[in-house]
Amino acid sequence: MNRPPRVLTIAGSDSGGGAGIQADLKSMLANGVHGMSVLTAITAQNSLGVQGAWELPEEQVRAQFRSVVDDIGVDAVKTGMLASASMVRVVASLLRTLPPSVPVVVDPVAVSKHGDALLGADAMDAVRAEIVPLATVLTPNLTELGPVSGVLDDRELAAKTLLEAGASWVLVKGGHDSGPESVDVLHGAGVRRTYSAVRADNRHTHGTGCTLASAIASYLARGSDVESAVGAAKEYVTGAIQAGFALGGGIGPVDHAWRFRGSGS
Repeated sequence: MNRPPRVLTIAGSDSGGGAGIQADLKSMLANGVHGMSVLTAITAQNSLGVQGAWELPEEQVRAQFRSVVDDIGVDAVKTGMLASASMVRVVASLLRTLPPSVPVVVDPVAVSKHGDALLGADAMDAVRAEIVPLATVLTPNLTELGPVSGVLDDRELAAKTLLEAGASWVLVKGGHDSGPESVDVLHGAGVRRTYSAVRADNRHTHGTGCTLASAIASYLARGSDVESAVGAAKEYVTGAIQAGFALGGGIGPVDHAWRFRGSGS
């Protein structure tokens, strides 16, 4: 029996199941790959926000990574919540041990959907210096773009700066924009491509960024080129957002299983 492609997520846990490691694994399953995980932090989190966060010790993170990579192997990696500058450096050192052929999708998570900080104040500089040069695809939203690039109020210059810092591709996500469409812009060497979708009238969007980045990693692991992988992932997350559902008393999650339920469009 043929095994599916293998994708590893390195991120924090969301106990409410809407974002983080939990969203990553759901997105990976829905997009045809075998998901594996390295936890960097544990959060107490629900639809109302993040009530607590605890970073895991460095030796635990290294042990998880080596356990998976040395035995099972990986076809793509996605990173999410890295918590602190020291954790960023640990993860970067691990990623450098992978073959250059393994694509790395970096979601520079800094703030939760509810506005809770998920990255130490000093850590974004470390992300720029240590993680960005390793990124096959970097996926900042408009809140993260300025801090990770060091460029404010100029999206094109920010993307160019990140490419010059070593990222192969930069996908600037437009979900935080206003207007009838959500427009993401992919920047690469000599490439600027837009991906548009009608903006869903749905407040239940917890986990959108994790879900998109994991879907991109899934399609890269399946052999798609970057432009095709982003397009397929955009289609998937658009349906997941449209089918997002209420859960608890706050912002509910996107529906990772929308295709299986026959919902979305």
